[in-house]
Amino acid sequence: MSNSDLLPSLLMKIDENQHALEAAIMELTLWVEQRGSEDVGENVRGSLAAIYRNEEFIRMTLAVLMTPD
Repeated sequence: MSNSDLLPSLLMKIDENQHALEAAIMELTLWVEQRGSEDVGENVRGSLAAIYRNEEFIRMTLAVLMTPD
């Protein structure tokens, strides 16, 4: 397997890790909010918004990279 073949697979794994971290952070955010820290939850949700904004572009780019020539 060449290095150029590895890149799309690597990026896919990084994307999967990003989504796993997002889910874990959201769980912690819900826990914090349930204990009365709505402002902390709001700040975290604002920071996670970048993941949501970039998600479609990342998925489309990965699909292109994974498509055989």
